[in-house]
Amino acid sequence: MPRTIDGELAEILALLPAVALDGAKGVGKTASASRFATSSWFLDDQVRRALLATDHALLDSDSSTILLDEWQQLPEIWDVVRRQVDNGAEAGRFLLTGSASPPTSSGTHSGAGRIVSLRMRPMALYERRVQSTTMSLRALLAGTAPKVTGTSTVQLAQYAEQIVGSGFPGIFRHPARSQRLLLDAYLTRIIDRDLPGVGLNVRRPDTLRRWLAAYAAASSTTTSYSRILDASTAGDGTQPAKTTTITYRDHLTQLWLLDPVPGWNPTRNPLPRLQQAPKHQVADPALAARLLNISAESLLRPHGAAMAGPLFESLATLTVRVAAQAAEARVGHLRTRDGDHEVDLIVEGPEGQVLPIEVKLASSITDRDVRHLIWLRDRLPDEVVDLAVITAGPYAYRRRDGVAVIPLGLLGE
Repeated sequence: MPRTIDGELAEILALLPAVALDGAKGVGKTASASRFATSSWFLDDQVRRALLATDHALLDSDSSTILLDEWQQLPEIWDVVRRQVDNGAEAGRFLLTGSASPPTSSGTHSGAGRIVSLRMRPMALYERRVQSTTMSLRALLAGTAPKVTGTSTVQLAQYAEQIVGSGFPGIFRHPARSQRLLLDAYLTRIIDRDLPGVGLNVRRPDTLRRWLAAYAAASSTTTSYSRILDASTAGDGTQPAKTTTITYRDHLTQLWLLDPVPGWNPTRNPLPRLQQAPKHQVADPALAARLLNISAESLLRPHGAAMAGPLFESLATLTVRVAAQAAEARVGHLRTRDGDHEVDLIVEGPEGQVLPIEVKLASSITDRDVRHLIWLRDRLPDEVVDLAVITAGPYAYRRRDGVAVIPLGLLGE
């Protein structure tokens, strides 16, 4: 399946000698990278890893694009690539993929100025080809006030299916039961195999699962880590130590499983009193739903409805982040310290242009829903180039106040 990042890779490999493609296991890094590589070293294979560890000169025998898959299994290969870049390697020489960032104790050089890193996430909604899109995030960010039009055929039940169905390419096309089994296996592998691989031996897997479930329940919020810790208390009243959960957080982030949205700091005309706490997100909304034992059907019923809005925002956030990266934009969120104003997503382009976005699990949008967007435009009139609300409704249109109302199913790159 074509992915948004394929275009980024094609562009950057034509300009630079080494690109590292990072992201959680199963997002499709190897598949996308293999489209550009003419030879490959799969370093999760013990035999191949041992061979390359014995003789780094094997990389010199091929002058084409070399893929070093799961390079973190042989951390010193990063420095080998860095030195070849210093020695004048040609554009498109190396493509590294990794599902964990090595700890600083590994001794590898940062690679700054030599190796460019790209983040690959699970599939955005538009990458899943649910329906044809009519709106481009890149066009909104360009500030051309594009025409907002289109009718979405994606209804609430289908959004629920996409939330729990996963953006991992190897999972999303399976039947619902198979999806649940695969997601459970994914989480088990993280705990039993991947965390030990980055230096954390989980002595009490049930404690980690409780903390992960508490984190998932905080999706799309800035809930403090202390409250997440309190929510992970077991039935017998015990809870993990604070130092333990900090270790969980750091190692799970190292595996790209946690993907929090940072608090936004405007590059121009700083706004006072902005909160910098991250907004919590799991890499794939389906993992959050699975940790909470929520199905597509339960999201539409009273006992699961409380998570419908936050997980819809998680799906929208994933979609916006994938499209924004392709436009060389970064994504944050805005919340003032007193909570008077907050905006779900702030997309900031490479020239400092700002696109604030609200996410609403609703089919109709009121003045109250856009008041924080209008407030930010009034505060930063020279930077804010457009305003948007992502909805679960059927119609895309532009309000009289200039806010673009866009069903998530219609939003593309």
